[in-house]
Amino acid sequence: MPKNTFFTGQPVFSQLLSLIPRSLVHSLSREYNCDRYCKKFTSYDHLVSMLFSAFHHCSSLRELITGLQANVFRLKHLGLKYTPRRSTLADANARRTADFFGALFHRLYRHHYGSLPDSLNKKSIRNRLFIVDSTTITLFSSVMAGMGSYGNNGRKKGGAKAHLLVRAKDQLPCFIYLSEAKENDKLFLPMLALPKGSIVVMDRGYNSYQSFINWTRQKVMWVTRLHPTAVWSVQKQLPVTTDQQQQGVLEDVVILLGNPRKAHINRVQTVRLVRFFDKDNNKEFSFISNNLTMNALTIAGIYKQRWDIELLFKRIKQNFNLQDFLGDNENAIKIQLWCGLIADLLIKTVKDKVDKVRKRKWSFANVAGLIRQHLTTYINLYAFLIHPEKAMLQYCKQPPTPQLKLYLT
Repeated sequence: MPKNTFFTGQPVFSQLLSLIPRSLVHSLSREYNCDRYCKKFTSYDHLVSMLFSAFHHCSSLRELITGLQANVFRLKHLGLKYTPRRSTLADANARRTADFFGALFHRLYRHHYGSLPDSLNKKSIRNRLFIVDSTTITLFSSVMAGMGSYGNNGRKKGGAKAHLLVRAKDQLPCFIYLSEAKENDKLFLPMLALPKGSIVVMDRGYNSYQSFINWTRQKVMWVTRLHPTAVWSVQKQLPVTTDQQQQGVLEDVVILLGNPRKAHINRVQTVRLVRFFDKDNNKEFSFISNNLTMNALTIAGIYKQRWDIELLFKRIKQNFNLQDFLGDNENAIKIQLWCGLIADLLIKTVKDKVDKVRKRKWSFANVAGLIRQHLTTYINLYAFLIHPEKAMLQYCKQPPTPQLKLYLT
């Protein structure tokens, strides 16, 4: 009988888990003391269970546990020796620190996409572009303080906020910080360690003059929008060509940004101001940057790429269940968010590997849907994604089994 490469000895879920080095999980488990006083349900078992929930969009602990029990004979391929009880999983979500899952996400990103270098090549803008933004996830209760005012009933729903630093060329977050929704976005900027020569773009909600000064000192280029309440004065008018005017550049000037009366808090800095008119949206924008020599159209184009992060937010929220949480405490909510981000990273890694050898690229939604439907199916995921028609054709050409021959006769 000819060899069939369509099926494999490991389910799709096991093939995805192979992207997570077991040694890395054990190392982080020892670092965070995750398995201390733990008899059976280890940190690896916890990770596998929560990833199963993320891929299958489980909305309750009962749905997750019964899903694992239905695949009890396939758990050995996943490294699970038994199915946990609901109380066991609930206790683990409340007690095992969410920092373990956060550290695992960041280590997995460096494992598959490499660490950030000390400096970046200045030739390619896309390769050295980083995007900063945040997204809010509304919660069912006020376990994490939300944003906005209270309702008429004197209550307000809670919310979690994910602060992201996204590398544009990977379309993946390379650094994430989870907080309460009420936390100011500016507090995220001092946490960032950007390599020399990189470009960071952000919305005007991140206007932090001290961070701008530090990045300029570190030779990091930044682009953002001018805040309406900013204090500034024109220092030098730069020429605007006819071609730039036709493409939307209204004004290009060098300004002094900051209040001289408060120079003892944040010193006045010299920056670039580009006023640009977007014909598609019929709207005027004012961009500021510490790069005084770059083409004004290039600065406007860099800020336009900031919208790529909105596609990332849409991808995560559409393909993973972030409405139904399996716990009512902050630690459980953060664990579920981190596992959803890890699942997104695994699917993106599979998609990128397949796209390198395939002319027609898969959409993320199609790959995520295929994995969700065949999570415990014994098919060769990479072989199917690279040549789906060829894989099915080879499967259909298999000779009939003896049982089928007996039935036909």
